[in-house]
Amino acid sequence: MQQDVATRLYTEAPDRFVAARDEAVAKARAAGDLDAARQIAKLRKPTVAAWLVNLLAHRRPELVDELADLSAALRAAQRNLRGAELRDLSKQRRQAVAALVAAARALAVAEDPLLARAKLPLADVENTLNAAMSDEDIAAQVRSGRLVRAATYAGFGEVPRPRLRLVGARSHERPERGEGIRHSDDEPSPAKPAPERTEEDRRDALAKELAVARTGEKRAEKDLARAVDDERRGAEALAEIVAALADLERRRAAAEQDVSQRKLARKTAERAAAVARRRTGEVEGALEALDRKGAGRAQSGA
Repeated sequence: MQQDVATRLYTEAPDRFVAARDEAVAKARAAGDLDAARQIAKLRKPTVAAWLVNLLAHRRPELVDELADLSAALRAAQRNLRGAELRDLSKQRRQAVAALVAAARALAVAEDPLLARAKLPLADVENTLNAAMSDEDIAAQVRSGRLVRAATYAGFGEVPRPRLRLVGARSHERPERGEGIRHSDDEPSPAKPAPERTEEDRRDALAKELAVARTGEKRAEKDLARAVDDERRGAEALAEIVAALADLERRRAAAEQDVSQRKLARKTAERAAAVARRRTGEVEGALEALDRKGAGRAQSGA
């Protein structure tokens, strides 16, 4: 099956998908490519939300790639427990997802201006994009541009527990003097307890950083919820403006047509007036000629 056929089908509006797919199947059969016809027939109709995401993948792939890069950075920050970086990346994620949702709506309206007044499932688009950032399989489906249904986002979950290297596993590495916990001179073997205490210190430090990261994540999720609400309100306001502009555009087109008809009527009236003036002049000339002729006869009789 040719890639451009799938691309065309998955950028078709869902209400036109089945007809377009059947047409593509018929063309493949007519060309004798039965294998392609079977593959095309297996393509499933996407939901409206999935269609919006597919539009992004095909029409704005650079934005989808940026989202994939950002998700990789976020996962790395979570694994390494970099709290400050995680907060900054979470903010970038909110901004990137909001921009993609707005772009998806703009692409849909460009495909069908009537959608400017429709209630599009932008929340499902947002959930799918967030899910793609936390799940590499979903991200691959999004990038493919053949998504069939929206995905659900349930948060980034718990930060994976770090794999700690046991210091005592390498017995030939002795701690530097002054490092770790000091032991009195009467202890027979101070080398073994030191790594254990050092490991505990590292665990405590990581646990504290994990708590900070989780607090930052919760704060980021609250900020995300607020941003989603703000973006939705902005999208609704934009939809109202777009609808008003569409109405004004229709009124402008109707007014232009009315002016054109009036102009044609004026020109017709001008031609009729010119004909009437010419006829009036002709009649007036004929009357004057008769008057002159009558006056000449009267003078001759006298």
